[in-house]
Amino acid sequence: MGLADRDYYKQDAHHSRQPSNRTPVVLALLALNVGLYFFEILILDTAGRGIEKPMRELGAFAMESAFREHRYWEFLTFQFLHGSLAHLAFNCLAIFFFGPWMECWWGSLRFLAFYLLCGAAGALFFSALVVLRLLPCDWQSGLVGASAGIYGILIGVAVIAPNLRVRLLFPPVELSMRQLASIILGIATVVILLGIGDNEGGEAGHLGGAILGFILTRHPWLLGRSGKGRPLQITRPQSQKSTSQPKLRPRSNIDLQRSSEVDRILDKISSQGFQSLTPAERETLQRAAQSEPNDR
Repeated sequence: MGLADRDYYKQDAHHSRQPSNRTPVVLALLALNVGLYFFEILILDTAGRGIEKPMRELGAFAMESAFREHRYWEFLTFQFLHGSLAHLAFNCLAIFFFGPWMECWWGSLRFLAFYLLCGAAGALFFSALVVLRLLPCDWQSGLVGASAGIYGILIGVAVIAPNLRVRLLFPPVELSMRQLASIILGIATVVILLGIGDNEGGEAGHLGGAILGFILTRHPWLLGRSGKGRPLQITRPQSQKSTSQPKLRPRSNIDLQRSSEVDRILDKISSQGFQSLTPAERETLQRAAQSEPNDR
């Protein structure tokens, strides 16, 4: 069961169709990623050193510089650098489409922390696999891109809304978020284990972000968020509401076999009150009431 299937995570009709469009962190992430990429191309790339190099030298993550040279800011800065326009475009599309769901669920400040922590977890997971010699990478191998944080977002959406339907651009198929999450995690795992292609390091980062995204979404108290935070609301179907019924109900609501004696007693109660009944009349009414099916 996904979190969105539980009573205290149910959304109202408006929010179940789409998240709120008031997602300032998503907009800021998009602007920062795009702005830094083109700032590097138009401003910093003046010495013909290649599109990525100027800012990669300052902010790309590599174990050698991050751990041995104590450049710990690389755990954050690498998330805003991209190696190509296609790399940037795909990551920005993912943030644009899926980021608002998680920002609405977390709230803006916690979503920002969630996103950055998932990105940092990608770098840590990559480092761990390098140390364990499970990747064909070394301490100088670098990481850039927002993909680790994005995988955290994707897995988070799959946890809170596993049955949400999404249509991919390529291939043009429709999947549930649960199916999409299973596919992307499976691809990343296969690439790492079988050494397919030349992006094992990137896939390791993806897995690290996804793992932390799952943990934080399943246990939101780790970021100081209760399970019943905004904007998700408590709603229950009308059929689930229970109301107690009085033992003695008006004749219009119950059927006491329509006997003349019971009708007379009910008329007496209406005009004179229950205290006016004789013991025999009370016994007759009690027998009739006990014969009525218990529908409470």
